[in-house]
Amino acid sequence: MTIYLGIETSCDETAAAVVADGRKVLSNCLFSQVDIHKKFGGVVPEVAARQHLESVNNIIDEAMQNAGLGYGDLDGIAYTAGPGLIGTLITGMLAAKALSWSYNLPLLAVDHLLAHVCANYLQSDLEPPFLALLVSGGHTQIVHFTSYTEASIIGRTLDDAAGEAYDKVARLLGLGYPGGAIIDRLAQKGNAQAFKFPEGVVAGYDFSFSGLKTAVLRTVEKLAPPLPVEDLAASFQDAVCRVLVRKTLKAQSELGAPRIVLAGGVAANKTLRDSLVAQSPVPVYFPDRSFCTDNAAMVAGAAYFVGKKVSLAAGVYPRQLVK
Repeated sequence: MTIYLGIETSCDETAAAVVADGRKVLSNCLFSQVDIHKKFGGVVPEVAARQHLESVNNIIDEAMQNAGLGYGDLDGIAYTAGPGLIGTLITGMLAAKALSWSYNLPLLAVDHLLAHVCANYLQSDLEPPFLALLVSGGHTQIVHFTSYTEASIIGRTLDDAAGEAYDKVARLLGLGYPGGAIIDRLAQKGNAQAFKFPEGVVAGYDFSFSGLKTAVLRTVEKLAPPLPVEDLAASFQDAVCRVLVRKTLKAQSELGAPRIVLAGGVAANKTLRDSLVAQSPVPVYFPDRSFCTDNAAMVAGAAYFVGKKVSLAAGVYPRQLVK
């Protein structure tokens, strides 16, 4: 059995987890800063970094206690190396380096985006090959995995990520932060056909959501209060999910991928999940919602499967497993 401690501090979640063999979650602890940043309408990097500094040691201790293990039982320490906020990433890196040095344990730097994909391995028997739709607050990508250690990015957003568009539209509608869960909840009560919001016209498998965000703004400016918030949320969400599902299924068909994997914070979205499952000709996998948002179990799991020299953000993916 190979056991890793994972540490995640890429944005506003301070998290630590212990995972065995990349799949068995022995502990998964998290401190969310959402309530701290709500009053600002988004994450303030300096505030986030300071909160990570205050929380990270306690979260690590909690994860180790919940797992019932000592540091001598670990095979390595994994931390999120990016992408993310530089100040918050440094906090996690320094904590991981201190533990690695103190207990003479291997140190693994894990790509945050790849970790989101690896969240699908937790508590499941999923194996490559597959096509991954990675949708988060900062990134939107379609990635073709042919093995655990071989993949290629075939599409990505050219401007706003889908999750970023959710937050901006939520702010526009006065719904607060974070916007994804709020819009998804309201959309279940609204009419998705009430407003005809356009898809971004982009060639190939790439995406664009900035025009959609502007279309919502122009529509709101023309409406008299009170706004039909539920219908606006449903119509906006329909436009986002429609293009994500259409391009993913087109890629699956052309590449012949035997399964589709949904990953990232927006993987928790009900409409996106339901639409993919309903329309896909192949099985669709997605993580438990607790593993969709930033968490450390996905970091520890990724360390087991792919090692430390993997970067979906930079499009760099090694052919060999890095121990």
